[in-house]
Amino acid sequence: MISILDHITEIILLLFLAITFLQSGLDKILDWKGNIGWLKEHFSKTFMGKIVEINVAIILIIEVIAGILAVLGIYQLIVNDNSTLGFYAAILSAITLLLLLFGQRVAKDYDGARTIVIYLIPTLFALYLMQ
Repeated sequence: MISILDHITEIILLLFLAITFLQSGLDKILDWKGNIGWLKEHFSKTFMGKIVEINVAIILIIEVIAGILAVLGIYQLIVNDNSTLGFYAAILSAITLLLLLFGQRVAKDYDGARTIVIYLIPTLFALYLMQ
């Protein structure tokens, strides 16, 4: 077992991803109808308006897997000095954020897209550190 300080940057970034995606997934689960209603309106004038439910379900699954992998990645870093699961968490997190960015751009919500880029920056840094 290594010291937590040996991988503190990676651990903090993985905690960021775990908090971000597990909370987002939990929010989707606990307020499915509210999220779907808001997103249907948000995408009503786009080609994605009719496929909101399936898109949200896909995002939900990827978010939860990314969050769980981030938690497991922290454990793996501390116990085995291995970043494989953290790397996979960062990949899935980046994919999720790119999907969300695409949706915001399609909806012409440029402020929303800008917010997603703020999350993408530390995600890409995590990806870089763990590759």
